[in-house]
Amino acid sequence: MATREIGALDTAFLCLEQHDAPMHIGAVAVFDPREEADPGRLKSLLAERIGRMPRMRRHVGDSWLPAGAAQWEEDPDFRAEEHIHNHGVPWPGGPDELATLVSELVAEPLDLTRPLWELHVLTGLHGGRFAILVKLHHALADGAGAVEIGLGLLDGFGPVADTHEYDPTGTDRGVLGFARSMLTSISRPDRLVRNTLTAADELRRTVQQAGEALNIGWSVLRNVHVPLSASPLLAPRSASKRIELFALEMGDIRRVRKRHGGTTNDIVLAIVTGALRRWLTTRGYPVDTLRLRALVPVSHRCRDRQPAGNNRLSGYLCDLPVNEPDPRLRLETLRSSMRDNKSAGPLRGPGALPVLADRVPPALHRLATRTAVRGAPLLFDTVITNVPLPDMSVSLDGAGLRELYPLVPLAAGHALSIAASQYRDRVHVGLQANRAALPDIEKFNEALPHALAELDGSEA
Repeated sequence: MATREIGALDTAFLCLEQHDAPMHIGAVAVFDPREEADPGRLKSLLAERIGRMPRMRRHVGDSWLPAGAAQWEEDPDFRAEEHIHNHGVPWPGGPDELATLVSELVAEPLDLTRPLWELHVLTGLHGGRFAILVKLHHALADGAGAVEIGLGLLDGFGPVADTHEYDPTGTDRGVLGFARSMLTSISRPDRLVRNTLTAADELRRTVQQAGEALNIGWSVLRNVHVPLSASPLLAPRSASKRIELFALEMGDIRRVRKRHGGTTNDIVLAIVTGALRRWLTTRGYPVDTLRLRALVPVSHRCRDRQPAGNNRLSGYLCDLPVNEPDPRLRLETLRSSMRDNKSAGPLRGPGALPVLADRVPPALHRLATRTAVRGAPLLFDTVITNVPLPDMSVSLDGAGLRELYPLVPLAAGHALSIAASQYRDRVHVGLQANRAALPDIEKFNEALPHALAELDGSEA
């Protein structure tokens, strides 16, 4: 059976899985068909397309070497149809009914003994539209990998590259790989020289990575976040989740960029910060003395060399100036913080914890990941991510994609995660909240357009 070892960071995401804190990412894609959607036809079409992706047929198996590692194994009982489910959105099929159904489905963890994904076909939306809810375990893909898988489900795209493909040449790395290659090359002087040079290169790479890990570890210790008051975005885990979906007009964001400068990501951060300030004020929090910090995930994938599978993640820590009443100063503060983070690069600083996780042996992840992640609230209060999408119109069975809301899991001890993506002329925002801790999360959703209007100058 073809197998491949699961990477260290992917193993970490597996180790973080809890029944009330599942570690799947996802998206809600809303389509506008020319005629009434046929749920059975959609299920068959999706099953056929996703069945062509080898990585989606694999589940997690244990491995003895290296110690504590896990590996991808072909599932002998795989049937794509068993991972695809049809649901009717309750009448009248509006945004609130969609969000309520998605909340229930997202709260359910994936079965870790099976291939780590699900698709949910949601019909009955107002105007004849339908939606697809995608759930992928974070061990299977990061944001870029999820986009690649999603494109493989749509019209006009072929099967995606298999980044979990077994390598029969035995491209092992580390001590075991070096020992194996040296033993097999004793009788071949030319191979011995080549493997010795390769080992030297591996040693240099290992020393470099050790230096990066020490730098990240020291940065983490220096940037422990001690809030002046209890953070409203930190809370014990709860199985009760709430999803909120909202769209911002790209034309409004472009107008803010032209007037005040900054990237689209800077402006989205400023909108979120302004909405947090407005929402927390209504909850009675002393926002003028409140300190909040976000982890902003970034990819450190080499686009020309690495396919968009597995996890190649780092992150920036960004202080959110919710204590600043002036929306323009909030934007400038965030622009400055993101410039500093980008200058340092994705492999440095305390936000690069995912890179540090990628340097840790799998066995240590199994022993220490859940313990270590309890310290996450000492570094940041929430996750805010921007998922880049291709700039093109796409369709499923001839139905045009109209909206795409990304979703990211809640980190341990956190009550809110925020994901955004730009598609066509809108920025779609997906919120996931701990419902027990934030029962009024819809009011944060309602604060987003007000925060944009403040930046745009149309609201005092």
